[in-house]
Amino acid sequence: MSSSMPVSFGAMLSVRHGACGRRTAGPDETSTAGGTQVGPNVLLSDVSPDTPTELEPPVTRMPAVSLVAVPGKKERSLDMAREIERRGFSGIYCPSMGDAMGLSQGIAHVTSTIEIGTAIQPIYLRHSSDLATHAGTIQEISGGRFRLGIGVSHGPVTRRLGVDTGRPLSDVRSYVEGLRAAERQAGALPPIVLASLRDKMVQLAVEVGDGSIWANASLSRMGHSLSLVPDERRDAGFFVGNMIPTVIDDDVEAARAVNRTTLTGYVALPNYRNYWKDAGYEEEMAAIEDALERKDREAIPGLMTDRWLDDCTLSGPVGRVRDGVEAWFDAGVTTPILVMSSTKGGQFVAIEELFAAYA
Repeated sequence: MSSSMPVSFGAMLSVRHGACGRRTAGPDETSTAGGTQVGPNVLLSDVSPDTPTELEPPVTRMPAVSLVAVPGKKERSLDMAREIERRGFSGIYCPSMGDAMGLSQGIAHVTSTIEIGTAIQPIYLRHSSDLATHAGTIQEISGGRFRLGIGVSHGPVTRRLGVDTGRPLSDVRSYVEGLRAAERQAGALPPIVLASLRDKMVQLAVEVGDGSIWANASLSRMGHSLSLVPDERRDAGFFVGNMIPTVIDDDVEAARAVNRTTLTGYVALPNYRNYWKDAGYEEEMAAIEDALERKDREAIPGLMTDRWLDDCTLSGPVGRVRDGVEAWFDAGVTTPILVMSSTKGGQFVAIEELFAAYA
């Protein structure tokens, strides 16, 4: 936990001794007829001599980290993956920019325990049988540590590539069917996780997938989204991840400015704007749509309110960011995936800042 977070009674509890070695009540304790009360419903007389005199600090819930295959720096990316594992982060997830599958395979070779995944691999770039074979390879050489995150990507990307697409829901359903049909030749497949944003894709993930992964989701909307996942699926290990743009800097406004730049492209996408309208940000999205209609992209960052931005990103000092990660865990996201940027440099600088935050 960060120093700025409230400290629980249990974490603050310590046993004090008097001058003659006798046990005396500390400032957080009371003396009773039955003995010294050291905590709710706990008396010193109930504590054996072998009981530790200080309670264990709460276990830190570690987020996962997004890692991009940067051209010309892939060896350094693998070195960074080793360090992410050594420092105890919960996973490494590779986004679609760069070679998500290739980097995942490289990470599988140089690590031994950390979870690995794509977040995401666009379905229109590879045939399902080809991707199944590659996914099966990574799953095998990683010892079962891989998750295959897939999705439809975004309209501007597919149009730039000249790809003809159908309806996202039916295309994803058919693609998952193709992956599973290829398993006999590909070998055991990893869990298949669907890029989810709005309700129907979450429901499809429950039906045909092994998990859902969001990007830039609103914390205030996550309770609604997860209400679509039955408890029995959650209990059985249904994966819940979210890619969270994150900037660590003592200057909150400077950190927010970087995150605004990151999200400028996303607010230009109709599907994201519709999601954020559903999350309660109709006014912000309407203003952004007006700016897009006027072709005034320079106005867009100024239309991203702090209220909206802080609901879908993490910005500011270490304590504020770590508190934000805890809020995502508390909301039911089992794997918050921090997409690091920095006010001082690129991806590697930003991840080093994350290391310092969790040192």
